Amino acid sequence: MPWKNYPGGDKRPFPHRRPPHDWQRWHAQRGPRQWRQRRPRFLFFRMASVFGLMALLVVGGMLALAFVMTRLFEGDGKTAVLVWMGGCGLALALPLLAFVLAMRAWRDIAAPLSEVMGAADAVALGDLSTRVAENRPGEFGGLARSFNHMAAELERADQQRRNLTADVAHELRTPLHIIQGNLEGILDGVYPASPEHINDTLEETQLLARLVEDLRTLSLAETGQLPMRREVVSIAELLADVQTSFSGQAESAAVDLRIAISGDATQMSIMGDNDRLDQVLSNLTANSLQHTPSSGSITLKAKLVDDSVQIQVQDTGEGIASEDLPYIFDRFWRGDKARTHHDGSGSGLGLAIAKQLVVAHNGRITVTSTPGAGTTFTISLPQIKLDTA
Repeated sequence: MPWKNYPGGDKRPFPHRRPPHDWQRWHAQRGPRQWRQRRPRFLFFRMASVFGLMALLVVGGMLALAFVMTRLFEGDGKTAVLVWMGGCGLALALPLLAFVLAMRAWRDIAAPLSEVMGAADAVALGDLSTRVAENRPGEFGGLARSFNHMAAELERADQQRRNLTADVAHELRTPLHIIQGNLEGILDGVYPASPEHINDTLEETQLLARLVEDLRTLSLAETGQLPMRREVVSIAELLADVQTSFSGQAESAAVDLRIAISGDATQMSIMGDNDRLDQVLSNLTANSLQHTPSSGSITLKAKLVDDSVQIQVQDTGEGIASEDLPYIFDRFWRGDKARTHHDGSGSGLGLAIAKQLVVAHNGRITVTSTPGAGTTFTISLPQIKLDTA
């Protein structure tokens, strides 16, 4: 629809945007693509014209030099012929040499540079799958590898963004449908406005609030903007707090929850946010409780490894399949795709948040698992040495 045919007080569909000019539309739709296609030929003809001009100057200069030398030395006819032949030979040899150098420069410099520039245009237009050949010598090979790495990272980030949008929409859809169904049922008289139905609706709103808060925490942690209250944290006290918090659940599930500290516990201190570290260990412990059967055990371990404090949450649960291990720290990951947060599996953000919180403490978290034998999460954090004198 033309701009002038839009109804309303403003003839433009988006008043804050100016309609693009014809040349802008051409540039956005055709210009970059045509320029990308013609760029190699344009560079070739440009280089050819430069070297052709140089060749003409060399030929003219050598002919003039031969003529001047003949007149200057006043030689006979044979001398003049020799000088002319020598000058013409040089005049032909030098352009030939210039042509060879030009072709080599085109092959080694202009062609790979043109390829990278064309690929950069394609990435700018949204084609993140574009790659360039890496079998180039010297710096151009390194440039090609760097460009491909950059394009791969952009493609991965774009795919993660798309997956996150789809996952968030999926996670929000279920509780919203339940809330909507309950409220419509109450309004239509299908369900009585009993405390039971109202509590069910309230639980769904609380689930939404937790999901939104988890997303907020994860987003702030990934961008390094999560507020942290740094203080000296005793690892022994931290593990004791986690054990106390989950002792009731572990007893109800008939799971043995214990602490094992190797070495001097007084030397196991780090600088960090106690509440955030408690959140990490609580998440890992709750995860282990969920996947550890009765008569199993969960051990909270701590020891010193070089200049780091190593904390482990080790269980004897069902374990994780080897093909799932690379993905357990991804957003909304669940080992069993059929499970949802309504059967107690959580939103799938807990491990992603735990990883980002550990990274925010300049640490790292890894996992090892054997299906049917158990899983071990290992956290390494920089140790601080306290003066006990």
